[in-house]
Amino acid sequence: MSTPRWLQPFLHSIVPVLARGYLTMTGVSTRITVKPNPGVERLESEGSNFIYAMWHSRQMFLMYTHRNRRACALVSLSRDGEYIARLLPKFGISVVRGSTSKGGPQALLALLDMAGQGYHPVITPDGPRGPACTTQQGVIFLAQKTGLPIVPIACGLSHKAVFNSWDKFQLPLPFGKAAVVYGNPVFIAEAQDPAQAALKVQRELDAATAEADALACS
Repeated sequence: MSTPRWLQPFLHSIVPVLARGYLTMTGVSTRITVKPNPGVERLESEGSNFIYAMWHSRQMFLMYTHRNRRACALVSLSRDGEYIARLLPKFGISVVRGSTSKGGPQALLALLDMAGQGYHPVITPDGPRGPACTTQQGVIFLAQKTGLPIVPIACGLSHKAVFNSWDKFQLPLPFGKAAVVYGNPVFIAEAQDPAQAALKVQRELDAATAEADALACS
C-alpha cells in the first residue's frame, strides 16, 4: 500500500530524525571491529581522497561508522531516497541527488565537483534498483574522470533484520557485533575497459563483504 501524498512531507521530516536516534543508539551498543587495508591507510596518510563503494544493502550502519569524514553520497531521486538524503547530513555526510536511472549525468558532474573540493564520493554500485551486488558503470565513469581510486568497503552484522527487498537490505539491530572491512583500492586508468574494471570492483567488494560477514559472526 502506497503512502498517501499528504502524509509524505511529515514522514520525510520525522523518519530521518527517528532513524538518526535509532542508528546512534545501535552504534553505541554494538561492538565494532575494523579491519584496515594497507593501501587505504597509505592513501589516508597522504591526505588523498578516494571513492567509497559499498553494496546497497550494507549502507545503513556505515552511515554511523563513517560519520563526519568529508564524504558526499550519491542518493537516488526516489521517494525512498528522500529519507536517506535527509538522514545522511545528520551524520555529517553531504548529498548529491541522482542515479543511473534518473538524473545520472548531472549527479555525476556534481560528484566530480565535490571530489575536486577534496570530498570522498560515496556510491552504491548496484543501486538504486539492482541487480544486487552487480557493479554498474557510474562508479567506473567517476573513477576514470577524477583519477581517484575506488575503495571497496563492507559491513557485516551479527544482529540484523533483513528486508524482503531487491537488495535484501540490512537493518542493524542493537547489542550485536559489527565488522567493517576495507578492500584493496582499485585504480582505474581512463583508457581501461569499463566492463573489466567493473568486474574487478565487484570481486573486491564481494571479498570484503564475505570477510566482514565472517568476522561479525565469529
